[in-house]
Amino acid sequence: MLSRQAVVVTLALVVTIPVLAYSAEPMGSAPAAKMERPAHLPTSYSPSTAYIQATSEAATKAVESMQFRNIGPAIMGGRVADLAVVDDNPSVFYVGTASGGVWKTVNHGTSFEPVFDHESTSSIGDVTVSQRNPNLVWVGTGEPNNRQSSPYGNGVYRSLDGGANWQHMGLDETRHIGRIQIDHRDNNRVFIGAVGHLWGPNEERGVFRTTDAGQTWEKVLFINEDTGVIDLAMDPHDSNTLFAAAYQRRRTAGGFNGGGSGSGIYRTMDGGDTWERLAEGLPQGDMGRIGLDIYRRDPDIVFATVEAGGGRGGVYRSTDRGNSWEHLSTQNNRPMYYSQIRVDPSDPNWVYSGGLNIYASSDGGRTFRGATAEVHSDHHAMWIDPNNSNNLIIAGDGGISVSFDRTRTWRQLRNIVISQFYEIGVDMREPYFVCGGLQDNGSWCGPSRTLTTLGIRNRDWYNIGGGDGFYVRIDPTDSSVLFGESQGGNVYRKNLITGESQRIRPLPRAQGQGPDSGEEVDFAWNWNTPMLISEHDNRLIYIGSSHLMKSADRGVTWEAVSPDVTTGVNRDDLEIMGTQVQRGTTLSANDGISSYGNLTTISESPTSPNVLYVGTDDGNIHGTRDAGTNWVMLSGDMPGLAAPNTVVTRVVASRFNEGRVYATFDGHERDDYRPYVYRSDDYGNTWEPIVSGLPDDATVNIIVEHPRNENLLFLGNEIGVFVSIDRGDSWAQLKNNLPTVPVDDIVIHPRENDLVLGTHGRGIWILDDITPLEEISEDVLNTDAHIFSARRTPMWRVTRWQEWSPGTWRVLNPAPGARIHYYLKEDAPLPSPTVDARRDDGGGRSGGRGGGRGGANQMPSSVPATPPEPTVKLTVLDGNGGFVREFEGPGRAGVQTALWDFRIADAYTTTTSGGGFGGGGRRGGGGGPRGPEVLPDTYTVRLEAGGRTTETTVEVVLDPRIQVPMDVLQDRQDAMMDAYNLAKPVYEARQAIGAINDQLNNMRGLLSDDAPEALTSALDDITRDVRQIQENMQEAGAGAGAVNTIQSFAGEPTADQLWQIDQSWRLLPGVIEQINVVITDRMPGLIA
Repeated sequence: MLSRQAVVVTLALVVTIPVLAYSAEPMGSAPAAKMERPAHLPTSYSPSTAYIQATSEAATKAVESMQFRNIGPAIMGGRVADLAVVDDNPSVFYVGTASGGVWKTVNHGTSFEPVFDHESTSSIGDVTVSQRNPNLVWVGTGEPNNRQSSPYGNGVYRSLDGGANWQHMGLDETRHIGRIQIDHRDNNRVFIGAVGHLWGPNEERGVFRTTDAGQTWEKVLFINEDTGVIDLAMDPHDSNTLFAAAYQRRRTAGGFNGGGSGSGIYRTMDGGDTWERLAEGLPQGDMGRIGLDIYRRDPDIVFATVEAGGGRGGVYRSTDRGNSWEHLSTQNNRPMYYSQIRVDPSDPNWVYSGGLNIYASSDGGRTFRGATAEVHSDHHAMWIDPNNSNNLIIAGDGGISVSFDRTRTWRQLRNIVISQFYEIGVDMREPYFVCGGLQDNGSWCGPSRTLTTLGIRNRDWYNIGGGDGFYVRIDPTDSSVLFGESQGGNVYRKNLITGESQRIRPLPRAQGQGPDSGEEVDFAWNWNTPMLISEHDNRLIYIGSSHLMKSADRGVTWEAVSPDVTTGVNRDDLEIMGTQVQRGTTLSANDGISSYGNLTTISESPTSPNVLYVGTDDGNIHGTRDAGTNWVMLSGDMPGLAAPNTVVTRVVASRFNEGRVYATFDGHERDDYRPYVYRSDDYGNTWEPIVSGLPDDATVNIIVEHPRNENLLFLGNEIGVFVSIDRGDSWAQLKNNLPTVPVDDIVIHPRENDLVLGTHGRGIWILDDITPLEEISEDVLNTDAHIFSARRTPMWRVTRWQEWSPGTWRVLNPAPGARIHYYLKEDAPLPSPTVDARRDDGGGRSGGRGGGRGGANQMPSSVPATPPEPTVKLTVLDGNGGFVREFEGPGRAGVQTALWDFRIADAYTTTTSGGGFGGGGRRGGGGGPRGPEVLPDTYTVRLEAGGRTTETTVEVVLDPRIQVPMDVLQDRQDAMMDAYNLAKPVYEARQAIGAINDQLNNMRGLLSDDAPEALTSALDDITRDVRQIQENMQEAGAGAGAVNTIQSFAGEPTADQLWQIDQSWRLLPGVIEQINVVITDRMPGLIA
């Protein structure tokens, strides 16, 4: 028998089930579902009295929430200078890269994380980990491998927590660090081998010692201002005994001298207090680079690779701790770039030499064989497992490779983005591709985004050329036509469809009016030969040798349109370290510089094809205003330029003023690290320095002008990218999430308005849609709220792929949707604690051009554990001003971004939901189904914040791969809306059925054993009928799910899909009526 209390409880449960007040009508005549707008949040601000001046610094601060994204590539690696492995736990090791910072793995290289992103340099010479305390890591900055592209550093750094945090420990002016040794008995004592300046003399070189963990330093070995220390080896049993490889070398813009009398091997046996130069058995006279290693089990055995002339170079061994040496082999190719030697920690007969390949010896260094088949060439670092000699890690220009069978086979780790781009280009595909040339890794192209859920992977990048890659230019009207090059002007035209490539570099011969019209012209090509496609004629291309070369037929024929515009200096007449460099006598003579006196940059005025500028590696800028008939020297008087023959890195003609031109110079090849940037408004006749705000020790690589805003400039230097909003009068670093890295090239995509960076060490980085920087102004910065122009946005059809590939590299695509940027002068007010400000109660409209789901994904309605974030309200309107959608965006001060994913609102809202600002993902909780995407059209987005309303428009277009007539799209949209309007009543009906079942189950549990049969029978009858209603609901509600199936294909719906929707409209009213009868009649009668 039911108790009185049970009757009351049951009654209370019954009255919580609402009657479904819904009248469904057949498809085609359904009424529009009512859209309820969310409750308005408070939008009042406390107005700021501070006035913001529109400086470049203010602009960069305003946009600091905008994030760069890296698109790789990782497939080819990049130059690595050093490795540091925890011997007792080799799953942990550090990678010191030439220009991409320090990386760490804790899982044997399955994945890597950058750990040096925020320091003031990214060029690493050495990384060393304490084997006593693996959390102690030292880094010496400045790559020591002597390339013309070797970046410079600023001393040494120390981490006490495994790379999580770093402290700069001084020795700034060493510039290039060769090796660090930590005393294995006392971690406070550290020795630094500093090579010193590559491009000039200085005293901060040699061996430095600290006994107080870097608080103070003592220079304990100094040879001269041209000689530093490239390698240090510490006796594994006696830390007072060290060997130092002294190295005399200097590079200039025109050449390289890789040796001298200062080079040699030095030894200390008292911890650095005194040193002696070792000589017995070593080459006499000039030596170059030297590499060292000590056999771990017997420190009397020391190996060295020595650069020397006359057949005296190669591998040397000492068996008496350096007192005497034996010349074993001449193995030591290109020593200035390699010269690392390693002896197996367990067997002194196994010796390895780094070079073009890794060379292995099993007879103690007397004979060597190549040991790196199928591995990228140019090796700079090696580690041999002291506990298992089969395990090796090598690193060089191609990144990192590992072997577990003593060099018989290798596996390259293609999951670390340290690629070093020199130059980049973009095409006009949708999505667009970025192409570029890399240091010793050829030229590659990869997508700015993909159309799969996997994002961008290694396999999405493809190779287009070999050698050292440099300029890549793509025909803006035909993306299958590409021009690329490798070092020394080896220019080619490539058909990306067929893969065919034709070399088109002009040969030295008579150039002019005819083949016999003049003297033969010899061409000197820069390592990085400049090239461009004319903006006025896409068949016209220019390349630069010592002359400017023009082809009007895509490289089939060429003519020189300038004389030799260099200084004409013969580099063989120039002295380096007091002597002329002569091949055959000078060690590593001019290594890496094939010629001197050639073009480094070309610019054509976008306003006139007759206005051309060229710059050279010996400091000249020339210009013509008549397409090359007459040339004028323009760099004779550059205010503040320290030397007249400083390398010109860029000349850029303005597209807004025919007479305006910008120029940048790089003085580091003259040991001058200051920035040189100039602007001229009279065709280069006079120049004005524009360097305010630039760091005084970071040389400049590139300057570009925004294609729509003449005041907006971007500049790349050795630490990152800088922006000016006042035509160069002031600069500020656009740091955001970009790591410290050299930026060698910058492109602004002309259609997407993306800022694309080619970094020399961290691959390609993209800042999507820089409209806020384009449009920011003093008026914007001083208004309470402003919404920026929104770019045309395709509704990409993204394919869902699944791939099992642990350890491989990939990066997610940018979040889908229309990107809406806005500016807030102050933080928006926090949402009321009594209102779930993050819910979007949605609603939709039946019109085929209905609005979108909104920029804010559904978020949890429960109170979050973290403090609430301020939000602002955005509203989407259709072309007629009709309400489409309301959503929220971030409300912090500055430029913020919200994403609208083109969909109309959820059909209904439940009490749980999930997600965040951005509109791109599915909810994590119980939010209703997403509405369909809108039709292609132009929509208005309105921002309400700061007590004011501001609007912009966004053009939504189809995925360009889809060609479907608008009438078909409209029919499809109508069908989706019919299905969408079913969703809410279907959901409410199912909720009601569930509530009824809950109450019936509760009532059954409350019945006593002697309950009247009539009551139990009535309960059974209702339960059976409700079960039948539930089964009927399956068919009646099926049409509500057709939104997703129709949305998945951009064509007309199938007959079955339309029938399913129509069937639901026919059946659903009857099922709802049955549910209402149970709620209003039968359930109350059961407890009467």
